[in-house]
Amino acid sequence: MGLWSWFARRRKPATAADRPAFAAAIEPKDQEPLTPEHVADLKAAWAELAEAAKESAATGFHACSRGGKPWQEDPAAVRSVAALLRRVDAEDTATEGPTAK
Repeated sequence: MGLWSWFARRRKPATAADRPAFAAAIEPKDQEPLTPEHVADLKAAWAELAEAAKESAATGFHACSRGGKPWQEDPAAVRSVAALLRRVDAEDTATEGPTAK
């Protein structure tokens, strides 16, 4: 076997058995359709987040998902981001305090 043959060797295609066990846990799963109650709750959560964003000095944020479900589709996660924005804004206001003139 020549040197070029060694570099040109092809790998066999990976199968599910070849992947590590944790890879199966992070693969996206089929989503169930959202119920009208869930959609209404999600819209209310996004309204809370929009209000918190208007009240805060934040110009943007980035969040990531855990557990295979996007955070944007979880009302509790959206509300927790809104609460975080409010808390950070409140802490910034408290640390500034009254200014001496």
